[in-house]
Amino acid sequence: MTEITAHHGLFKDTNLHVDDTGGTGRPVVLIHGWPLSGESFSENVPAIAADGYRVVTYDRRGFGRSDKPLTGYTYDTLTEDLHTLLTELDLQDVTLVGFSMGGGEVARYFSLYGAERVRSVVFASAVPPYMAKGPDNPDGPLSQEQAAEMTASLTKDEDTFYDGFTRDFFSADGVLKVTEAQRQEALALCKQANKRAALACMAAFGETDFRDDLPKVTVPALVLHGDADATVPFEGSGARTHAALAAGELHVIAGGPHGCNVSHAEEWNRAVVDFLAR
Repeated sequence: MTEITAHHGLFKDTNLHVDDTGGTGRPVVLIHGWPLSGESFSENVPAIAADGYRVVTYDRRGFGRSDKPLTGYTYDTLTEDLHTLLTELDLQDVTLVGFSMGGGEVARYFSLYGAERVRSVVFASAVPPYMAKGPDNPDGPLSQEQAAEMTASLTKDEDTFYDGFTRDFFSADGVLKVTEAQRQEALALCKQANKRAALACMAAFGETDFRDDLPKVTVPALVLHGDADATVPFEGSGARTHAALAAGELHVIAGGPHGCNVSHAEEWNRAVVDFLAR
């Protein structure tokens, strides 16, 4: 465990909590989903590290064990945090794995920094290309009404919102696909999130358009998604991201919910490790 300092913020620098398996293997950076933390990859880190890779996870600002500043929850700033992590740890030839909200940082990285330091990327259950449904994005999977309802529910009662959210996160066709203990672990991570940060990041992943970012992804890419994802539906996100990538592979997990890195951990890990080996 360590911390890196992201050098921006109104009042002070922001410290980000980092877990790093270390070693001399090629680095793989796992970027977590909303509103969890790097600990949400507990079913994945050991399997990837067992193949000799150096696996790094970190908690996004505002979440988990990282600092929780008042500002800095746009994708440009969040991506600057990611870039700071890569430079502070001097990671080269990196594979970036962006899960859910984390796919946004992966896409935006190429607009801000190009392919600097990056060997390949994985978009896992990821929010690109653009969640918000509207006249110029009719295939967006998130309507204005749904976004407003989520915001109002989280604002009113965090505990009730996160309880329902984690059920949907791990469910396919209304059936929970993980153990109750695993759901409770995710729920505990949700409750580490700062409410201001959670609301700001909810707006960020719901309203940020990555359609101009994806064509700039010039490295090999894997789109990894469950076909029963009710949180970030495959048809409106993963399928469209795959179509937008110049060098993209696709692996669809049959019956996989949004949190398929836990519910279908063996298949998810195998897909990532096989991609890393190519």
